[in-house]
Amino acid sequence: MGSRFDITAVAKNDTLAWKAIKAGISEVKRIEKLISSWDPATETSAINRNAGIHPVKVDRELYDLIFRAKKVSRLTGGAFDISYASMDRIWKFDGSMKKMPDSLEVKKAASKINWQNILLDDKDHSVFLKEKGMKIGFGAIGKGYAANRAMTVMKKLGIAGGLVNASGDLNAWGVNGISKKWKIKIADPKNVDKALGFLEIDNMAVVTSGDYEKFITMGGKRYAHIIDPRTGYPTTGIKSVTIVCPDAELADALATSVFVLGKKNGLELINKLANIECLIVTDQNELFSSKGLKINYY
Repeated sequence: MGSRFDITAVAKNDTLAWKAIKAGISEVKRIEKLISSWDPATETSAINRNAGIHPVKVDRELYDLIFRAKKVSRLTGGAFDISYASMDRIWKFDGSMKKMPDSLEVKKAASKINWQNILLDDKDHSVFLKEKGMKIGFGAIGKGYAANRAMTVMKKLGIAGGLVNASGDLNAWGVNGISKKWKIKIADPKNVDKALGFLEIDNMAVVTSGDYEKFITMGGKRYAHIIDPRTGYPTTGIKSVTIVCPDAELADALATSVFVLGKKNGLELINKLANIECLIVTDQNELFSSKGLKINYY
């Protein structure tokens, strides 16, 4: 998935711990083969190739993931949208971009973004992208889903506790062998080698999305790697978003959504949702949190 995965297992012996870790790794690799849009052999790639042509029958697992993604799109008023992938050739955050893309190119690509044009047929589990040029991608939900799945297969092996960290999309459960709760540090966007605080969690997911690893600066303005699907342009104003909730997949999607919605609207959304909390760091290094977040600041 182009990301680092750190997997921890707490078990009664090393043999069981390593068995669980290997099972988690295998599951992540399986998920990648299901959702990758870069591998031409995946069902996701088949969906994209046949945009505007015909529906593609897919595995129930992929169908359900797309169904849930559309639910988040509806919840966030389109701030989250897996069809943002039509922008993948417009914006580059690998250091190769030297100037802003042509506004007409951005407008043309953005016109293909519309989660409501991802048509699902539950009878045969088919997916149809209504317009040619549409693409879906799971960059804003896939790592969270992989973290969920890795946790599930590891739990089935009977380990006492574990942690799966998919480059900031983290699940922690059970005992950690040291204390009753897992202590999860939140990176400081000003200096990612330091933490601004920590959370103590138990059977919970913590997902942090930040622009400190992937961003561009044009005309003195900083643009995050997260694309606003409503405009086709990168988000501005926020450096990082941390979501705490029981589900890493949902937390992954909501972290992206808050980046797009901005501080005010993002917090309003999170404060309406049960058992979900949020921490926002703005580009002015201001900290804003949802009403129920319990964080220990350094």
